[in-house]
Amino acid sequence: MNDRPHHRQGGKPAWRLLATLLVGCLVALAGCSGHAAHSPGSADGWHRPMAAPSAPAPRERPVPTAEPTDTVLPTVSGRFGQRPRITVPKTRPSGRFVVAPQYGGHGRAAHTGDVAVIRYAAKVWRTDRLLPGPYDKGAHPLVFAVGRGATLPALDRAVAGQRAGSRVLVVAPPAAAYGPSGNGHFGLSGKDTVVFVVDVVNVVAAHALVAGDQHAVANSLPQVSPDHGRGTDTIAVPDRDAPRHTVTAPLVTGGGPVVKAGQTVVLQYSTAVWQTERGKDKAALVQSSAADGGPLAVVIGRGNVLRGWDHALVGSRVGSRLLLVFPPDQAYGNHPPKGIPAGASLVCVIDVLAAA
Repeated sequence: MNDRPHHRQGGKPAWRLLATLLVGCLVALAGCSGHAAHSPGSADGWHRPMAAPSAPAPRERPVPTAEPTDTVLPTVSGRFGQRPRITVPKTRPSGRFVVAPQYGGHGRAAHTGDVAVIRYAAKVWRTDRLLPGPYDKGAHPLVFAVGRGATLPALDRAVAGQRAGSRVLVVAPPAAAYGPSGNGHFGLSGKDTVVFVVDVVNVVAAHALVAGDQHAVANSLPQVSPDHGRGTDTIAVPDRDAPRHTVTAPLVTGGGPVVKAGQTVVLQYSTAVWQTERGKDKAALVQSSAADGGPLAVVIGRGNVLRGWDHALVGSRVGSRLLLVFPPDQAYGNHPPKGIPAGASLVCVIDVLAAA
């Protein structure tokens, strides 16, 4: 009942997956899966986990406690939002895990369950070599749930408690970066310290919903009442047959950027089954981001979600809330995940919180 939407049965939520270094997706943040999947465009496909640099799991050593400074630190220059210049000392690193804010922002502070949007530059202390990252040409920002083990501890700890607009210097020994195995693709040994400079571009609150008055929809469609305190929705399903074709109704028209295929979108969602909840003023939710720990970050327009989600979200604007109704052939058909009956029509309410 609480699985992320469109995951293969038995799969874990995207923010819980600790893969062994999704190298091919590190820069582009394309959707990747550790499970066998249906063909990307299939109507009953599950969304694929977000790519994020992650250390081998299980970790052989505990992550050390982060300290605010050290006797010798790299120096950082450059403006927020632009690739920083990192100068590494000629001395050897001390081995301490350091998280040292360079300057603070004025946006929302990042807490567990929030979603962070970051860019960073990374350099290997031993070789003074830059690693690939979100400041590379054509690369997208990295988007991940804070405090959920969705990315390297160095990046997760860098963001925790920091406000959007902040820049943070991180000196990460192996236990906080790529682990004792290192990473051969990047030329990293299991003893290499990595220096990160992290720019916190945006923080999306765990219970955020889009602002704005809702447009009225026809009585023949489900009626939606947002719960801003919980980050979810109450859905009332009319006592009538479900539509035979897909319905897309804008509840709130956002004023943000247009969502493009290949971007990572941050979404809140609530999903109910029309047939089982028909005539109920408060439909039971079979899937919701609130029950799954917070907003979902997923690459859109690449066959990583239900086809109807791709079609509805590409071209929408950040700040929009959409009511979607899918007949069975546009939802899960006869192969649904646990908790959804075969041949069900779905009612989905989606808030588009951010796109990167």
